Amino acid sequence: MLDLQHISRAFCLIVIGNLMNVDVDTEQPEAEVQELERSGACEQSFYRVQFRKGGQFVTAAGEKDSYLANAVVMVGTDHGLEPAIVAGRAPLSGCRVEGRKASCRIERAATEIEVEKFRRLAESEKKAFDSCNRFIKKLQLVMNLVRVERFFNGSKMIFYFTADNRVDFRALVKDLVQEFRTRVEMRQVGVRHETKMIGGIGTCGRELCCSSFINRFDSVSIKMAKEQELPLNPNKISGVCNRLLCCLTYEYGMYKRQRKRMPKPGKKILIDGRKYLVRQQVVLKDAVIAENSNGETVTLESSQWKGFRVLRRERADKDRRAGSPKDKVKERTRDGSRDRIEESDSKKNSQKR
Repeated sequence: MLDLQHISRAFCLIVIGNLMNVDVDTEQPEAEVQELERSGACEQSFYRVQFRKGGQFVTAAGEKDSYLANAVVMVGTDHGLEPAIVAGRAPLSGCRVEGRKASCRIERAATEIEVEKFRRLAESEKKAFDSCNRFIKKLQLVMNLVRVERFFNGSKMIFYFTADNRVDFRALVKDLVQEFRTRVEMRQVGVRHETKMIGGIGTCGRELCCSSFINRFDSVSIKMAKEQELPLNPNKISGVCNRLLCCLTYEYGMYKRQRKRMPKPGKKILIDGRKYLVRQQVVLKDAVIAENSNGETVTLESSQWKGFRVLRRERADKDRRAGSPKDKVKERTRDGSRDRIEESDSKKNSQKR
């Protein structure tokens, strides 16, 4: 019987091979996973399935019986069974088989009738897309149709569209219901969801993150680009949707934690009895660019600045010795008022005499 330690060792070999660009035999990890599942340590298998051709892949849990790649299966959803295509076995999530979660569950393999109906489903969605565009032009509506989704049981059709303003599509819904004789839902989406549905290639040369694995859009701000010292050029930090890149959130937390433990720019620090003025943080190299007492610019590695101490009291001591401008003004005011009081008292005494 294999345990998780064997799988983690095989998984690490694959990661190291990918980093070093070395071919590693992946048959052994796959065989170990299958043997682990047969041994009873895992009660279910995990697969990557796709509901529409060119759509997003999701992880689905199934019985121990393995499904071959390109097989059509029936997956349970919130509105009933939907057909999907199996892309293959899902990779291990950190080598933790127990307690793993999946987006949906494979109920059974599709029958021949369901497979044929699934093939015709894409054609019917394309016809519905063309018909809806024809009605939009007829009614002169200012909207852009993105995608049409039809339930496998035919109970409902969803039309996704984008628009700058609110659109009165009551007449459009009436025409669509008369055309397809089913429930119709018009759903307005933003530019990010539009890009996710259409798909494409990012500036990195890979498939867009939103169309491949992102399920929920996190808020992205320009502060994340500044924290990572990226060029604030809109053409370089914006995606296909003309919004800030979603990948700016991936390493933002790491940069933030790393900068918090490093000496901050503008601070005077003391290292082994020597004073330095921090100029810049180099997070990727875990180094600090500073200026020494001689005015020379030096680079301090993590082993050098690890035991640094911030000089906070130096300026306060100088202000106490020299006296701050506010204190000087107060002393002058007090001295002047005291002199004026003494002068007025001497005048009163002279007048009495």
